[in-house]
Amino acid sequence: MTQRFYVTTPIYYVNGAPHIGHAYTSVAADVLARFKRLDGYEVFFLTGTDEHGQKVEKAAAAAGLAPQDFADRVAADFRAMADRMGISYDRFIRTTEPAHKHSTTVLWEKLAAAGHIYLGHYEGWYAVRDEAFYDEEELATKPDGTRVAPTGAPVEWVREPSYFFRLSAFQEPLLKLYETHPDFIAPSSRRNEVISFVRGGLHDLSVSRTSFRWGIPVPGDPAHVMYVWLDALNNYLTGVGFPDTSDPRFAFWPADLHVVGKDIIRFHAVYWPAFLMAAGIAVPKRVTSNGWWVVEGEKMSKSLGNVIEPGALVDAFGLDAVRYFLMREKPFGADGSISHAAIISRINVELANDLGNLAQRSLSLIARNCAGILPDRAAPTEADRALLDAAAGLAEEMRAAIDRQSFHDALEAVWRVIRAANAYIDHQAPWALKRTDPARMAAVLRVLVDVLRVAATLLQPFMPDSAGRMLDQLGVPAGARDSAALATPLAAGIALPAPQGVFPRYVEAEA
Repeated sequence: MTQRFYVTTPIYYVNGAPHIGHAYTSVAADVLARFKRLDGYEVFFLTGTDEHGQKVEKAAAAAGLAPQDFADRVAADFRAMADRMGISYDRFIRTTEPAHKHSTTVLWEKLAAAGHIYLGHYEGWYAVRDEAFYDEEELATKPDGTRVAPTGAPVEWVREPSYFFRLSAFQEPLLKLYETHPDFIAPSSRRNEVISFVRGGLHDLSVSRTSFRWGIPVPGDPAHVMYVWLDALNNYLTGVGFPDTSDPRFAFWPADLHVVGKDIIRFHAVYWPAFLMAAGIAVPKRVTSNGWWVVEGEKMSKSLGNVIEPGALVDAFGLDAVRYFLMREKPFGADGSISHAAIISRINVELANDLGNLAQRSLSLIARNCAGILPDRAAPTEADRALLDAAAGLAEEMRAAIDRQSFHDALEAVWRVIRAANAYIDHQAPWALKRTDPARMAAVLRVLVDVLRVAATLLQPFMPDSAGRMLDQLGVPAGARDSAALATPLAAGIALPAPQGVFPRYVEAEA
């Protein structure tokens, strides 16, 4: 039976341009999608843009554009970012699509029919920047007297008619969900934060607004537009065909993984499962949140002029090197620092020297001493077996790490094998064996090819182009590049192409 896997990025809010944080989240989800495909899963991968709400309406007005024209322009930028970063999405969804408006209207009607929505008045603190309401105890006061949300966004007191969702009724069902599915929220720090919030008591949630127009009208009461988060979260259902449950894509529901930023974990781990429970729809299996990047030690901000545009980074260092750095440099759930020097170090030390040089040395020796023909396997020595066993265990170790979104651990597992292979080639010295024991030289080179094949196969989700070119040089057929194919040895006697460097060293341009 085909195994399915449904993974999503957050849908990115179109009030500003894409930056490296958006690219990081997308690359993480992409690595997971590609790795699952490598393992034979049927994958559905959704990304897209969140285009309604007061913040977008204001940003459009500031730009002198109609909201839809503004959304069209910025959504195109996010799609271009996804394509530039090599994101292998199956659908790019936009919340202004007619299909999404219909889907969200149906979800609202389900909630209302079940008695979970009622009309009242909302009075409280609202942050336009966050599109969120906050309780008094969550606010801080700046020295100038301005009240701000936990995110630092300014808040204003609003009072207006509003429809409410009975979130208070879902405190116990949510706590039971977290208890019975301890892996539902990751990392553990975010899980603890969410549980503490829910245990503190849930208030009914305002789910409509009348003070602006840029949103999906409430069914039967077009003076109200839906709360942007109810609209936005429903994209994950729209993406697989809801409300048409006969759509083949709907077989992917419930989502296996929502990948989100840590600043929106509450919406995904509290409001979203509550909406789904209320509508009688299965909840997702896991929500994981990533940390933030700081740049050269400073938090990214427009005022500091240090916001990193992903395309500029790719122009400077190359796509695969950037993807590798983002997944290698820090644990996924933690904050980390991005710097020019750190990227160059990863490129030169790990890609060019550790992996690139190992492949170049091994393949050059085959070209020079074996007429470019792949040697046959021989009875392994103890040293051969130790390295081959380490490589054979790599897929399972990486699989476990990627399933818990420990991308840096998955890459460290590869690099432990690569470092062992470098120690092996230095100790075995096949260049010297050419004169003393040619058969042993051939056996050593075949071990190195077999190990490099495993590493290159399993690195494809991280660096698709570079790993693919390495597999070309190792003589791996196009149809034998998934994890299952690793069980079948490469046929001896095939002619390998002339070796070419895959990972050049990065050299600083002279001023």
